[in-house]
Amino acid sequence: MRASLRLAMVALAFACGTGAAHAQQHPQAEAQALDLLKRGIAFRTVAGPGNQTPAYAAFLKQTLVAGGFAEGDVEIVPVGDTAYLVARYRGTGKAKGGAKPLLISGHMDVVEAKPADWTRDPFTPVIENGFIYGRGAADMKYDLSTMVATLIDLKRTGFKPARDIVLLLSGDEETAMKTTALMADRFADAELLLNVDGGGGALDAAGKPTYFGIDGAEKTYADFELTVTNTGGHSSAPRRDNAIYTLAHALTRIEAHAFPGQINEITRGSWEAEAAKAEPARAAMIRRFLANPNDAEALTALRAEPSLVGQTGTTCVATMINGGHATNALPQRATANINCRIFPGTPVEEVRQTLATAAAEPTLTIRTLDSGSVASPASPLRPDLIAAVTGAIHARFPGVAVVPGMSTGASDSMWFRAKGVPSYGVSPMFTTPGESFAHGLNEKSPLSEIAPSITYYRSVLTTLAR
Repeated sequence: MRASLRLAMVALAFACGTGAAHAQQHPQAEAQALDLLKRGIAFRTVAGPGNQTPAYAAFLKQTLVAGGFAEGDVEIVPVGDTAYLVARYRGTGKAKGGAKPLLISGHMDVVEAKPADWTRDPFTPVIENGFIYGRGAADMKYDLSTMVATLIDLKRTGFKPARDIVLLLSGDEETAMKTTALMADRFADAELLLNVDGGGGALDAAGKPTYFGIDGAEKTYADFELTVTNTGGHSSAPRRDNAIYTLAHALTRIEAHAFPGQINEITRGSWEAEAAKAEPARAAMIRRFLANPNDAEALTALRAEPSLVGQTGTTCVATMINGGHATNALPQRATANINCRIFPGTPVEEVRQTLATAAAEPTLTIRTLDSGSVASPASPLRPDLIAAVTGAIHARFPGVAVVPGMSTGASDSMWFRAKGVPSYGVSPMFTTPGESFAHGLNEKSPLSEIAPSITYYRSVLTTLAR
């Protein structure tokens, strides 16, 4: 998951007294999920030399086949130094409204982790004080393991879905996303996709659940390279047309540009939930923004908060600069990278043109870099999806608000949305904010989430696969 893909991740299930009740329901699946998680962390599924993603995929295939899947229904497709996995749980073909499959997505790869930087070896699972530590413990071998254990448990208990359930595990979500693009092309004719690498619940400091988020949209990731070239010359004879100064002036103008406020069905729901729990002044600004997305005062106030700015519309920021070729020469070239997170429905080219207009520098060129991302629309708030997730969450936390949200990062979902498959981040995990350390040092997750996750996944899958 790039950047922050979960709408909210919050406290321990046992803090709410729910862990024990769930733990008695599917003990075999829970034990298998923990075993899969420990074994999964030990695979160094990092892009580059020594990438063990294909080996991890082979281990998962062996596990699924041993758990009741037909050998021919579990496929591993090599792609460069990685691979993707497809596992089909065959249905009866009697689904209401047609037999399009229900897709489940996740990813097997993780971001790099340097053992010298960690307190514990990142690829050796360590259990301490109710947590499991290791690279992928949160992002996302935890949900992958609980989902695989759930599917095997459904096989074990004789569940027969009305439609096929297809598990799709990508091998390079954290990097190029080539495997995801291939799977999206292959499975574009699907009913919907459940992405277990997104969504999440929120608890307050006292351990009380406040809301559960479903990711129904995500912003488009885009990098733009800005370049100014010049003939250069000797530094003892400076001229006004200095490439570095020209680029700096263009960046200052881009910094001052304000992208318009934007709202869609997904973000409106999350803003309304935010307003309901905000203090009065903040709530008033949110409601003004909802009434008029281009209310300048409200927009300025909300964009001053790092946790909210990404939800207000497209954002762009300078992230890298490079210029000059010698300390005693006028620069012949100066470049900068502008990273944008683009609101769903806004074309990437439109943003590039906006940046060019804002820069107001005729000697500047702006080109779009290949970022491995694709623009995708927001998914509709399907009543069946909302009802299935709400029912599963309320079985654990009665009455907690279920809120749609937009991820400001990027996930596999965007490739499927771009192909017309409604996609939703629906991970059931509840963890303490800021303490999972996904992509960071000493990544961890609470073991108390395994039991309720399996109960949740069983409920959602058996409801939607009817």
